[in-house]
Amino acid sequence: MSGPYIIGLTGSIGMGKSTTAKMFDDAGVPIWDADAAVHRIYDVGGAAVEPIRAVCPDAILDGAVSRDALKNWMSKDTNALKKLEEIVHPLVAQDRAEFLADSSSPIVLLDMPLLFEIGAHEHVDLVVVVSAPAELQRARVLERGTMTEAQFETILAKQVPDADKRARADVIIPTETLDGARAAVDQVIAHVKEQLDA
Repeated sequence: MSGPYIIGLTGSIGMGKSTTAKMFDDAGVPIWDADAAVHRIYDVGGAAVEPIRAVCPDAILDGAVSRDALKNWMSKDTNALKKLEEIVHPLVAQDRAEFLADSSSPIVLLDMPLLFEIGAHEHVDLVVVVSAPAELQRARVLERGTMTEAQFETILAKQVPDADKRARADVIIPTETLDGARAAVDQVIAHVKEQLDA
């Protein structure tokens, strides 16, 4: 096979995806983080700044994309999200392609909240879904203190439901406990290495 073995990691908000990705990282698997890629292209000098300025000049503040200004734009313009996605998704895909091309590791992990939503699951070798009971998910998100219950429900409504993600997963990592998640991560890595050695 050409290029690295690609693990696609996804999970709904509050399911423990970032914590689980860090476990893969700690085990030596290079990580590409979709959220971090968006931050890069939104930052000063980032690839999204000028294209977004062209469609919404107010969204650029001090040479970078302002997320608050984007939210404001989306609240006023029903086509804003579509315009934004047309700019952002190809740039994020390009960032991901560069990561894969530059990687010398036999195994890499793509940390992607929208793995299923944008069809990226078709381009990975193994789909790993993190999951936890709904009440634990809700408690985790609201404990962060960064969003209201209504905002949480809005995000949840836009994501592929947890049950659907689990049904489409090759591997499910339960994240109720850190030890359980870590053991599952170690199993996934061992399984992939076995496949590569076969």
